[in-house]
Amino acid sequence: MIPKVITVSRATEINDVGSRIVDAYNNTSLSSDAYLAGLMTELGNMLALLIAAIKRIKIASELEEQDELRDDAMRALYYLILGFLHHPDTAVKQAAERVFKVIEHYGLSMVDESYSSESSLIDSLLLDLEGPNLQADIAALSGCAELIAALKTAEDNFEATRLAYEEGKAAEATLQNATALKRKVAGVINKKLVIYLRAMVQVDTETYGSFGGTVAEIIASNNENVKRRSKTVKLVE
Repeated sequence: MIPKVITVSRATEINDVGSRIVDAYNNTSLSSDAYLAGLMTELGNMLALLIAAIKRIKIASELEEQDELRDDAMRALYYLILGFLHHPDTAVKQAAERVFKVIEHYGLSMVDESYSSESSLIDSLLLDLEGPNLQADIAALSGCAELIAALKTAEDNFEATRLAYEEGKAAEATLQNATALKRKVAGVINKKLVIYLRAMVQVDTETYGSFGGTVAEIIASNNENVKRRSKTVKLVE
């Protein structure tokens, strides 16, 4: 019997099941079945929405990662200059003091600020560090220029990811979230497709048996993977 997809499947797993089913259908000669063709169209449309929702979640995660990377870049610059304050060469030490005075004005605590505040502080710091009066001092501190460049790159990458995130958030007001879409995709598979194929395989095994078997294998494979990480499983209602 063709199984149903279990509820604890993740959105990405439901998307994978649905996408594989659609691909399998496209390799059959069942397009003359109007009802099945309609189900596949409905499933395909929902999968497109689910993929978009999953992408929004991924971008939110990437934004956090980019924020951590710019925090690390800021810490690296801060502690490099802090170390140079104890350099035995007086010229190097004095150069470090002048650069550190600028960095200390903003403080390392900026990494704990909100996304917007931290971006403003980093942009302002970078602008100050571009001042002509600091270029000789920066050049005198080995690795300083490279870490300033790394901080700028990290900030640019964060802002690019943030823009994509904000565009996704704006769209989210009118789009359904991944959890709701996952349930709908699973509902189409379980309440419509599986039920229909179970009946049609009994009525016409020659025509529907191969596709029904493929769908059964796709769902069963997913369910086994889910069961390995979850002690309690439940069929989608």
